[in-house]
Amino acid sequence: QVQLQESGPGLVKPSQTLSLTCTVSGGSITANFYAWSWIRQPPGKGLEWMGVIAFDGSTTYNPSLKSRTSISRDTSKNQFSLQLSSVTPEDTAVYYCARAQYYSGSLDSWGQGTQVTVSS
Repeated sequence: QVQLQESGPGLVKPSQTLSLTCTVSGGSITANFYAWSWIRQPPGKGLEWMGVIAFDGSTTYNPSLKSRTSISRDTSKNQFSLQLSSVTPEDTAVYYCARAQYYSGSLDSWGQGTQVTVSS
């Protein structure tokens, strides 16, 4: 079964770029037909879908975050990554990577999440 694990710095300074990597095992990020998503949950708030990179490398972003968000992948490492630029304390959240079923959009496998705090 597929496993996902987030990694990256837990503390980012305001105005800097938040960078996280999701390492996938038990399944290929190029396999038909799945997509690979980033979701976050600020403290006391609900889940917010950030964006996705599909098995063919195509990307889609939440319009509210699109201007600051970039999702990329390294197929040789079976990893995909998130970059969120110009962060503020409002970007403090638990960040999750997850697998999505390509056609339905259902998120069927999740990483455990990683806390990222934006603070000076």
